[in-house]
Amino acid sequence: MKNFLLFVCFLSITTFAQNPESPYQKDVESIDSIISAYYDVISGAKEDSYQFERDEFLHVPDVQITRINEDGKVDKHPLEAEYIPFALTGKVDLYELELGRIVETYGNMAQVWSAFEIRTEKDTPSDFKGVNSIQLIYSENRWWIASWTCQMESAKFPIPKHLLKID
Repeated sequence: MKNFLLFVCFLSITTFAQNPESPYQKDVESIDSIISAYYDVISGAKEDSYQFERDEFLHVPDVQITRINEDGKVDKHPLEAEYIPFALTGKVDLYELELGRIVETYGNMAQVWSAFEIRTEKDTPSDFKGVNSIQLIYSENRWWIASWTCQMESAKFPIPKHLLKID
């Protein structure tokens, strides 16, 4: 009986943890949908509310974000730290738009190279561009962002032309 109760508890925990009724479930059904949601969650006008819950839903728990500058200096931090600048200075109009993507998959893993630009006005192109290296895993019938690394474009490291189109 004790083992049966433990089994029932375990089953209910794993069932509820997956939460297939989440309003964000469509965001994690495919590689294309999770990458689109990844860019959508950070983008918006200053009047738009933050999408913390949706952003967390895309990532594995305790995900680590890495930024690297052109000199190789690394800044590694948790997802929550991404929101600190917004909390300190207030939200601004910010639109992170994907310019191109290359996807490679193997089994339940995917590597996404994604070129992007950051705009402060939705319809005005920007010279503020970079590349994200996004690692995805497929687990529990959905895609997860396992980690990502970002480096901004510079004269030393221009975005390669082959990254400026969607696969």
